[in-house]
Amino acid sequence: MKRVLAITQQELAGLFLSPLAWVLLVVSLLVNGFFFFVYITRGNGDVTVALDLLLGGGWPFWCFLVFLPPLLTMRMISEEARSGTLEYLLTAPVSDAAVIVGKFIAATTFMAVLWASAPAYALAVQLAGVTPDWGNVLGGYMGAVLCSGLFVAIGLLASSLTTTPLLAAFMAFMADLLWMILPMLAEMVMKQLRSLLAQWAGGLETAQDWISKGLDAMNVLGHFQKSFLHGVVDTAEIVFFMTWTIFFLFLTVRSLEARRWRG
Repeated sequence: MKRVLAITQQELAGLFLSPLAWVLLVVSLLVNGFFFFVYITRGNGDVTVALDLLLGGGWPFWCFLVFLPPLLTMRMISEEARSGTLEYLLTAPVSDAAVIVGKFIAATTFMAVLWASAPAYALAVQLAGVTPDWGNVLGGYMGAVLCSGLFVAIGLLASSLTTTPLLAAFMAFMADLLWMILPMLAEMVMKQLRSLLAQWAGGLETAQDWISKGLDAMNVLGHFQKSFLHGVVDTAEIVFFMTWTIFFLFLTVRSLEARRWRG
């Protein structure tokens, strides 16, 4: 645990000393502030609706989730592999899992700091005399951190597969985007392949049920919006995000182990 914390502190220091991280943080806070003002204005002063849109109910939130984690994680492994420092780290008395978990905690913590602007806005409006729905705010914040952790794990996996940071960011971005639009793509495919699915799966209803269950197990947007967005902390949804996050972290550790064997 001490080694994980040491790696986390090192990565956090690297992030907060990096110009890119500060640019991302400042731009994100400015954009969040702008859209909070827009949501308040269009919602006739409804603070709860504005905060819901800021934490998962609006498209800017999901754009940040698709873009920011790949940019944060693109250098964490690929840059070290290219510069040769990763080899020293892998030969140090620390496990591959500790290295990955430390980097994961650091990047997710950075994202948690970024999303903390929404609770800060909620506190500001309460001090101004308007009480927001704190259940929605805290539930949405928890969901935002869990979603960020999942996409950070995907970004780390992409970063472990290449020595080019920009390629790692592109791979992670495409993976995040595909994950987000997969349910919509599957629905379009279902409409085009109705007859084929009916023959292959023994009936259209059986095929649709089988595919919907598979997509539901990957539907990040659906799982987020039916729970955290409404201030409901469902343990099943927490397990959903943590399971996929652990899965991608496991793949990243295996990728590092494969790199060690190749080296």
